[in-house]
Amino acid sequence: MDDLYLKLLESVGENPDRDGLKDTPKRAAKAFSFLTKGYSDDVEKIVNNAIFESDNDEMVIVKDIELYSLCEHHLLPFFGKCHVAYLPAGKVIGLSKIARIVDVFARRLQIQENLTKQIAETIQSFTEAKGVAVVVEAKHLCMMMRGVEKQNSSMTTSSMVGQFRTSPATRAEFLNLINR
Repeated sequence: MDDLYLKLLESVGENPDRDGLKDTPKRAAKAFSFLTKGYSDDVEKIVNNAIFESDNDEMVIVKDIELYSLCEHHLLPFFGKCHVAYLPAGKVIGLSKIARIVDVFARRLQIQENLTKQIAETIQSFTEAKGVAVVVEAKHLCMMMRGVEKQNSSMTTSSMVGQFRTSPATRAEFLNLINR
């Protein structure tokens, strides 16, 4: 990847040997590898059997999970927050595992719509919950610093599974609680 960044610098007319750019290809490759580490993450290992029996059947919500991703169309960042809820059906998942699942899928080249759905489906598969809801709110640099250049724009996506999809009251309770 270092060589590709070197060619990129040269292709925009830069001198990769100038003082400020001497190690940039190496640093950029290291940064890009970190920003896309979700491809090498194993969700099974991340969850690490942190699924626990519980008789709780009330909604569990984790709000404001920061996320950073890269738009698969322009390789520019999008960033924001994710809200996750689930209705336990005899099992709960370790709290930090929810944020780690968000990171696994955010640290890939993505579109926000797919990211939201992947998070919901993964939490559903591990918890076997009666329902899972995910809302992602993000700002996209591909829209803010190029193209239409709309600085105050943001995108909200949702994915609702199980009772969050079929029960308007459950969905409304979730949306009310995350908007407090």
